[in-house]
Amino acid sequence: MLFHSTRGNDSGKDFATILMQGLADDGGLFMPDHWPQVDLEEIKSKSSFIDVAKYIVPLFTSSSFTEAETIKIVEDTWHDFDHSDLIGIQTFEDVSILELFHGPTAAFKDFGLQLAAAFFNEVLESENKTAIVLGATSGDTGPAAIDACKTYKRIKSFIMVPNGNMSEVQRRQMSTIDEDNVFALRINGTFDDCQDIVKHAFKHRDFLNPDQYLLAVNSINWTRIVGQICYYFYAFNRLHSKGDLNFSVPTGNFGNVFACYSAHQMGLPINKISVAVNNNDILHRFFADNDYSKKIVHETISPSMDISVASNFERLVYDFFLERDSEQCAKLFNQFPAHGITLDEEVWNKKNKLFSSSRVNDAHTQKLIQETYAAHKYVLDPHTAIAMDEATQQSNKNQHYIVLSTAHPAKFPKVYEELGIAISNTPTALMGLFGKQETLHTLDAQYDQIVNFINQHNSEVNL
Repeated sequence: MLFHSTRGNDSGKDFATILMQGLADDGGLFMPDHWPQVDLEEIKSKSSFIDVAKYIVPLFTSSSFTEAETIKIVEDTWHDFDHSDLIGIQTFEDVSILELFHGPTAAFKDFGLQLAAAFFNEVLESENKTAIVLGATSGDTGPAAIDACKTYKRIKSFIMVPNGNMSEVQRRQMSTIDEDNVFALRINGTFDDCQDIVKHAFKHRDFLNPDQYLLAVNSINWTRIVGQICYYFYAFNRLHSKGDLNFSVPTGNFGNVFACYSAHQMGLPINKISVAVNNNDILHRFFADNDYSKKIVHETISPSMDISVASNFERLVYDFFLERDSEQCAKLFNQFPAHGITLDEEVWNKKNKLFSSSRVNDAHTQKLIQETYAAHKYVLDPHTAIAMDEATQQSNKNQHYIVLSTAHPAKFPKVYEELGIAISNTPTALMGLFGKQETLHTLDAQYDQIVNFINQHNSEVNL
């Protein structure tokens, strides 16, 4: 399996190359040259999530790792989960909730980032090199990236956090890590300011030591998508008796939705993918009105979805709507965000085959949390609640919906204090968090300041 860019000028890359490169040289996102097809009977026969992953992951890694090498990495990858099989499933009538929050940072991103970090380290060890992780987060990516990479001494993590616009729990998950290869940077600016710095860094790479990698940990990195594809097939493994499935997915950067679409392209029988967003509605505006245009970010009670641009959306436009027309994809996205994207009506209407979307504001999110708790004594986190909206409206005996629960509600305590709902089960990941000392390095949203800080702490790694 080789990979190529959505924009056409970066192709023939093996898995290890795209893992370490992250973003394509032409600014596009890497895609597999073809969609490997999955034997669903084989998936049904698996007894655990790890067994499913040992079947799925090697389909994408064969250009750089033998099947045995990949299976060994997969067997050792996912760690510190509270659930015996990593994922919990709760079913209420015609809706099932796929609990993806049992990992060490209590969020779904542990799946993709632990897999990416394990492969990062494998390449760095084989090449005797080091790497810098530079990322931006307004939610769960930062904590999951830091946790996934902190034990690998060849990797130093610099994660930027906008000053505000995220829960205190999420911030503390980054700022209380006492490791000499971890740095949480509080930036006087917005999440978009932080993302702009990351993009500039990947373009110039002017602060790296010789033979040092700059690693992408957000969902533009294809390996993260692979880790997420696995749990869609695991959901099929456990719930296939209910027929073709519908998935309702809360999303910001679209990586989780694209992983669902990828599983569908690999043969997973999916009837509908519901794209669920909050008031930051660029994705809903596209699916409802053919309007993909950048607007200002609104702070909400679901901060992990507070984005103005969905970074993985280019992959869907390229593969699904444009049928892998890289020239047209490059034309659209090279002009974005200065110019919004509107597809030809006939092309845009292809969405009706597989996609729907919904937009849920804070008041309705709170209402969905209250209603679910009253009916089932089950507490939804604010992101999962958004995905429950369409699922509860559309589910029936012929339409079973699986809602992706992407974070533990204990990460957002203020939401439940206002609603008068007690969260009784604090996950191991969050225990004692408020008793730990925070270390945050406050900087302005200026590239030179960030680079100077990295240079000060980018000394050789003691191996």
